[in-house]
Amino acid sequence: MNYIGSKHSLLEFIEKSINTVVKEPVKTLCDVFAGTGAVGIYFKQKGLHIIANDMQYYSYVLNRHYIGNHKELSFNGLIEECNLNDTPITNRKNIVCKYLEQLEPLKGFVYQNYALGGTKNKEYKRLYFSDNNAALCDAIRTKIEQWKKEDKINDNEYFFLLATLLEAIDKCANTASVYGAFLKKLKTSAQKSLSLTPAKLILNKQDHQIYNSDANQLIEKISADILYLDPPYNARQYCANYHMLETIAKYDNPKISGKTGLRDYKNQKSLYCSKSGVKNAFADLIQKANVKYIFLSYNNEGLLSLNDIKEIMSQKGEYGYFTQEYNRFKADSQRDYKADKTTEYLHYCIVKN
Repeated sequence: MNYIGSKHSLLEFIEKSINTVVKEPVKTLCDVFAGTGAVGIYFKQKGLHIIANDMQYYSYVLNRHYIGNHKELSFNGLIEECNLNDTPITNRKNIVCKYLEQLEPLKGFVYQNYALGGTKNKEYKRLYFSDNNAALCDAIRTKIEQWKKEDKINDNEYFFLLATLLEAIDKCANTASVYGAFLKKLKTSAQKSLSLTPAKLILNKQDHQIYNSDANQLIEKISADILYLDPPYNARQYCANYHMLETIAKYDNPKISGKTGLRDYKNQKSLYCSKSGVKNAFADLIQKANVKYIFLSYNNEGLLSLNDIKEIMSQKGEYGYFTQEYNRFKADSQRDYKADKTTEYLHYCIVKN
């Protein structure tokens, strides 16, 4: 999934930097701005206990599966409906996804509001998805919710299926990348039929903690060896850029408005996207953190200045940073970007006792 600020390409840099600073064995890493979970997933596979959090529900869904799920999924409640009797447990998730993929399309909320077929006679004609993909998304999302309400799937299976659907529908979205706008004509990938490729299941032997909270509120309730921070850098609110994923994840038939069909996100706005509020929010988070080490990913174009970060983190302990250049995320090819590359800073603080 293309995601603004994803640290997928910087994971080795982050690990190397952490290993340079942290000389003792650690067990727990906490990521309170988890996004799609790239950092948590990486360190989960390294054997750490992960605490992951994000204010956006679609992010919670992805983290709840990729980090929270760590055992095989049995789908015992669907043995009859999906004909799983002779299917090994390791293959059941594939059969369930194939069953959902073959459902009869349903002209539900996504079709009625985000496909041309459902909006052609409305004030705003929208083309986020093809008619078929939007209707199939509605059918799959409705069936997943029905199974959950009827106790045919447990929480682990539910979030696996939701994560799978989010990734599948994102692959055939008719956007340049984010959901702040849609394209005027269906691009090639948006014309392909929605395909439910099962989300990867990362197995290990320990439980993990996943939250859907405000980072500054959650930080008072948790503790960890390492706190990794990757907050928004600028005034771009994630809730607006990924509103479609939020609506599909929640499937709550929200009141929407405007050309792009935005849901109300006033309760999800982040202070880290506010020039006037970011410094106080960051200082509050750092001071409340009950951890041994803090690492902050932040690039050279963020709302917080390098001096702001140094000032705040130095009050908590020994401060320093590492840098690496990387290719800028480009949401579209039309926008005039200042540069092709940005500098990623990984600030660190060894917390004083």
